Amino acid sequence: MNEKEEILDLLRENARLSVEDISAMTKKTCDEVKAIIKSLEDDGIILKYVAIVNPEKDEVIKDKVLAEIEIQCQPEREHGFDALAERIYRFPQVKSLYLMSGGYDLKVVIEGDNLKEVAGFVSSKLSTLNGVRSTKTHFLLKKYKENDVLYVEDESDRREGVMA
Repeated sequence: MNEKEEILDLLRENARLSVEDISAMTKKTCDEVKAIIKSLEDDGIILKYVAIVNPEKDEVIKDKVLAEIEIQCQPEREHGFDALAERIYRFPQVKSLYLMSGGYDLKVVIEGDNLKEVAGFVSSKLSTLNGVRSTKTHFLLKKYKENDVLYVEDESDRREGVMA
């Protein structure tokens, strides 16, 4: 593992690590660590530092509605799916957008204040875009795990009872 990957792994696990902590863990000087982190940021490898928030415990986002939309679309000549993807990811409601293989082409994750708002966005904004052939909307009901983070507290005893 090279020095950049070593520092990236530490930051992936805990982005709040100080330069001093990383220096001690990697046996590099603080100046070396700062230079590597700056290089990772300048090269666009590190894009952003964020806090992962449990939506069930945050009063502001607790009642937000998340939906995944499968989009079948017609790729554009000379641009493929990129031009349509760009039009879609510019909407503020869009939280994630992926090019997919399989039964549909794009997967969009959007957020709204309620079901009506999400449905309105899909029917008036997404489905009317040139190149969109069909959409299929799935509402997220509960988040258990995302990006290796568990959102549920497992306090139950999962052992099966023994019968005599």
